[in-house]
Amino acid sequence: MAVLNIDPDTLQMDGEGAKLAGAAAAEAYRSQQPYPYGSFENFLPPEVLERVLEDLKSLPESETSFSRPQENLKSSYIPERLPSYTRNLFYVLNSRPFIQFLEEMTGIKGLIPDPYFHGGGVHIVANGGHLDIHADFNHNRSLNLERRINVLIYLNKDWQEDYGGSFEIWNTDMTAMVKSFVPLYNRMVCFNTGSDTWHGNPSTVAHPDGLPRMSLALYYYTATWHEGRKSHSTLFKPRPGTADHVDIEARRYARLENYLPPVLFRRVLGPLRKLGVRI
Repeated sequence: MAVLNIDPDTLQMDGEGAKLAGAAAAEAYRSQQPYPYGSFENFLPPEVLERVLEDLKSLPESETSFSRPQENLKSSYIPERLPSYTRNLFYVLNSRPFIQFLEEMTGIKGLIPDPYFHGGGVHIVANGGHLDIHADFNHNRSLNLERRINVLIYLNKDWQEDYGGSFEIWNTDMTAMVKSFVPLYNRMVCFNTGSDTWHGNPSTVAHPDGLPRMSLALYYYTATWHEGRKSHSTLFKPRPGTADHVDIEARRYARLENYLPPVLFRRVLGPLRKLGVRI
């Protein structure tokens, strides 16, 4: 039985059941270290994800793609440009019943979904690709909201650990990996986000048949941002004893923000975005 009861035809979610599922997971989720996280197997009814996979057999050109040392061969697709079934599933995962599931589990009240899916949607990492350990951007500038929760739902049938792409959680001082999750089909991983919630999938995707690593990604916010806070883009941290690269572009961005007057700094945001620095 799936964690969440969703009708495969109408995509209607059992709201009360979602709240109860969130409450049942709350203690385990909130007690995790170094920051709250949780994992669920068989998260959605399998018929739902089967239809999603059918939709994803044909994809439009991606909105964003990355081919740099920190994130290589990674592409993302916003829901609005995907077939209707998958698009509507994203809307359901931004709806009140799912928000209540997250609030019950995390204890964070007033969660706000992102109607623009900034950075979210369908994520695909091709063979040879990876995403280094990082902490996510903390401020949604267009909505002036604080980022609080990430949800990842994996779409990879019969995936094995040696195929790479496992999701890793690292401790706050980046000295050790705490937990690793193989991106198994219908596994959901959820976690709190902050400036030291280090995570990623740094091991290179190497499926023997050349298949990519695929996931649904959604982010949730609260209206708790204030002007005294310092916003940042994605922060990458090399793992000790590896060949991971320091994010030179992000360092340049930080230096510019620190030394340029605000008006002048805003003028250079566009060129920085074109360089691939996520702001």
